[in-house]
Amino acid sequence: MVVQRNPVMSAIYLIANFFSLATLYLLLRAQLLAILQILVYAGAIMVLVIFVIMLLNLGDEHALSERVNFRILIGVVLAFAFLMEMLFILTGLGGDIASRTMHPKAGEIGTVESMGTALFNTFLLPFEVTSLLLLTAIVGAVLLARKQSDT
Repeated sequence: MVVQRNPVMSAIYLIANFFSLATLYLLLRAQLLAILQILVYAGAIMVLVIFVIMLLNLGDEHALSERVNFRILIGVVLAFAFLMEMLFILTGLGGDIASRTMHPKAGEIGTVESMGTALFNTFLLPFEVTSLLLLTAIVGAVLLARKQSDT
């Protein structure tokens, strides 16, 4: 992703990284974090980034094209090794690795229930302050965006 010359391809590889991170969240039994990772970052943020890249209109497509070189070969080998490791973990050939290495209550962290309990019990005041701050920003943006009338 970092060494790509074409910014659109770099953004697509960043989306693949976000999906890989969501897979790691799922392996840690943090379902809500995985879904939020996909929805917020791979969905909304990356659509915005690709939209900005398209607006920039970088021009010469041939100058941005990639040639096969040593870095691409190393990337393909590392991606294959990562996929084999994920298959090894997901198929259960390595045993239940997570239960041997994780804290006994680690399965409760990151679930929808635990995140909701933490958000609406422990962190209720910061959550409400953040919502009021976002509401103020939206009202301010609407007031600034509306046209001035001569009345």
